[in-house]
Amino acid sequence: MSLRSLLFNFFGTKVESKEELMKKFLIVGLGNIGDKYTNTRHNIGFKIVDEVAEEHNVTFETEKLGDVATFRFKGRTFVLLKPSTFMNLSGKSVKYWMDKEKISIENILIVTDDVNIDFGTIRLKAKGSAGGHNGLKDIQEKLNTQQYARFRFGVGANYPKGRQVDFVLGEWSKEETSQLIERLPTSAKVITSFGTAGLNNTMNTFNGK
Repeated sequence: MSLRSLLFNFFGTKVESKEELMKKFLIVGLGNIGDKYTNTRHNIGFKIVDEVAEEHNVTFETEKLGDVATFRFKGRTFVLLKPSTFMNLSGKSVKYWMDKEKISIENILIVTDDVNIDFGTIRLKAKGSAGGHNGLKDIQEKLNTQQYARFRFGVGANYPKGRQVDFVLGEWSKEETSQLIERLPTSAKVITSFGTAGLNNTMNTFNGK
């Protein structure tokens, strides 16, 4: 009997191999909890991982520091996370679930809004600064690195000077809501491509789309 089997029989829990852990991915959609934030631009991260969960017929369960849903696709395991810590403290939830699921930083993707990108445009990066985004800033501080992949969904910058906070915490316009119907399925494909095709291939396929 293998060591993994012995540990499983003794502890009653599965011990994942290094190969299995390499095929596990943590997808974090950033947002704020509460009904008043549900349809705001700042919550696009939540909305995108909700779309992924729906397409793969899984539901979120409330766990420590967030709502979590897990599914398998093409031999990979995807752990979807919506932190319950509010946007500005997202790093605490990311670090907890990264450690709990034993997922390496190379297999983490943070999904967030970006006012510096035209509405609906997709941009993936392997690393980078927080760019003024408080959620990314907290993740960077808690992980002590900028070396993590992020999927920025453009929300545009259609707001008067000094009104950025009101804009991102504002609800989508009717026109934006209509266009999201098409953009969300594309965004969901980005998530599964990240796990199955890798970051570089996903960037080449979707960046600027």
